[in-house]
Amino acid sequence: MTDVLFYHLTETRLEDALPALLEKSIERGWRVGVELRDPDRLDKLDQHLWTYREDSFLPHGSEAGENPEMQPVLLCLSAANANGASVRFYIDGAVPEGPLTYERVVFVFDGHDQSELETARAQWKALKTQGHALTYWQQNNQGRWEKKA
Repeated sequence: MTDVLFYHLTETRLEDALPALLEKSIERGWRVGVELRDPDRLDKLDQHLWTYREDSFLPHGSEAGENPEMQPVLLCLSAANANGASVRFYIDGAVPEGPLTYERVVFVFDGHDQSELETARAQWKALKTQGHALTYWQQNNQGRWEKKA
């Protein structure tokens, strides 16, 4: 079964939290896909990952860019796994289209967006019923992750 993690943003924005999660994935040697739904949001996130910190470099690309198969982190709008990722992040309300085929799936959702909360709750219920190992993390007042379930 796939390990499924839910990250509930309550104190920071996705743009602040996602780079650290992606950096940890790369440190572990994982190839990552990040699926979202909006092309404009993908472009903004792509630009942000190049500039979010002056002293950092987060290698990534998008499925529409050159050599998507070579990217350690691939931003995408489709369910395709062009970079052979073993970890898939679903953000901005994106959800899997079929059975989970990754070693690890990570849902990152905004606690201030009712639609994203409802989507995350529905995914939790469905995946729990399917027997996946689920873990729920929520930000504390300092923006650090605390395991809640």
